[in-house]
Amino acid sequence: MSYSTIQFDIKDNIARITLNRPDAANALNIEMSKDLMHAALECSENSAIRAVIITGNGRMFCAGGDLKSFAAQGEKLAYHLKEVTTYLHAAVSRFTRMDAPVIAAVNGTAAGAGMSLACSCDLVLAAESAKFTMAYTRAGLTPDGSSTYFLPRIVGLKRALELTMTNRLLTAQEAEQWGIVTKVVPDASLQAEAEALAKQLASAATGALGATKRLLHNAWNDTLETQMELESQAIAARAHTSDGLEGINAFLEKRGPKFSGQ
Repeated sequence: MSYSTIQFDIKDNIARITLNRPDAANALNIEMSKDLMHAALECSENSAIRAVIITGNGRMFCAGGDLKSFAAQGEKLAYHLKEVTTYLHAAVSRFTRMDAPVIAAVNGTAAGAGMSLACSCDLVLAAESAKFTMAYTRAGLTPDGSSTYFLPRIVGLKRALELTMTNRLLTAQEAEQWGIVTKVVPDASLQAEAEALAKQLASAATGALGATKRLLHNAWNDTLETQMELESQAIAARAHTSDGLEGINAFLEKRGPKFSGQ
C-alpha cells in the first residue's frame, strides 16, 4: 500500500505511522483521512504488528482539519466533511478495536482532529513542549474524530465542556494532570521513549491486550453483571490460546514468558 500523506513503516513488530504534511502543520485533509484508514486496516489485519506508534513529522503533531481544503469545497462542503469523517472515524474505530496497543507520540501541538486522534490512542506520550486544544468551535465547527466519546470519559463532562467551548490551551503537563497524557518526556527523548514503550508492549500477549482494551471500552455501556460476564468469557477464552497457557506456565516455572502475540 502506498501513502501520500503519511509514512508507514514496520520494524520489530512495531508499526510507525508518521503524519507527513509538515508544510501544512500535518493538517488532516481527505487524503490523510483515507491514508489513516488504510494504515489502521493494515495494523488490524497484519498479525506481525503487535504495537503501533502515531506521531507527526516536523514541529506539529497535527493542527486539526485542513480548513483551506475545506473552504475550497464551496457548496459541497457538507458532503466533503461527511466523507472526511467517514474515513477518519473508520481509522479510529479500527485502532480502538484491534488487539495491538496504539501509542501517540505527541510532538508539538495537537489541535482539533489532532487532539481527537491523541485522545483515542491507548497511551499518550507528550513532549514537554506539546500543547493540546480542541479548537473546533473557534472555527464555528463541532468536534469529530471520536473526541466527544473519549474526552468526557477521560476528563469528565464539565472539563470536556470547558475544553470544547473555550478552546483552552493545555500544556503537556496540564494534559498529564487531566489524564489526557500518560507521560510527559523531554522533547529530545520523545521518539526513543515511544519506541521503548512500543517494544515492551510488542513483547506482551497481544491478544490479551486487545481483549482488555475492548473490556474497558465496553465498561461504560453495560450493567455490572453484564460486564462481569464479559470478563468471564474473555479470561476463559485465553485458555484456548498459546499465550494464555505460556503466561501461566512461565509464572509457575519462575521464568519470563515468551509470548507469540496470540
